[in-house]
Amino acid sequence: MASVTFLNDPVTLVGKEIKVGDTAPDFVVLDNDLSPVRLEDSEGKVRLISVVPSLDTGVCDAQTRRFNEDASSVSGVEVLTISVDLPFAQKRWCGSNGLENVKTLSDHRNLSFGEAYGVHIKELRLLARAVFVIDSSDKVTYVEYVNEVSNHPDYDAAIEAVKAAR
Repeated sequence: MASVTFLNDPVTLVGKEIKVGDTAPDFVVLDNDLSPVRLEDSEGKVRLISVVPSLDTGVCDAQTRRFNEDASSVSGVEVLTISVDLPFAQKRWCGSNGLENVKTLSDHRNLSFGEAYGVHIKELRLLARAVFVIDSSDKVTYVEYVNEVSNHPDYDAAIEAVKAAR
């Protein structure tokens, strides 16, 4: 498993570590209206999955904005931001920040995504910061498990991976 810390303390990640070349595992998360969303719902598209612990923190806010600006400008790409925030809190965050095209999804119910992608932090019941790029045939083409949850991911590398996956 990836070695990850939260505020410099080691944490335990639950689930299978995803690697480049793997077939992307399916998952079930909740949209802001509580409807279920699965990976297969965006079949045939390149997906950038931005994983954050909570939208209400500075780094998570910046990550969500950056990926939605940069990756959304690439045609045929869907950006999914996944956290364990409640769907209502995600909707409030989007509304209060004037972001209408951000697709935030909640894994709070059963950590389906967190465990399928190896980002569920056992000690905190949060998701570790990570980025996954999945091509239109559901192959994982880019993976970054950010080693310190409070750090930013490598935005440029992820965007280049999105462009290469098209």
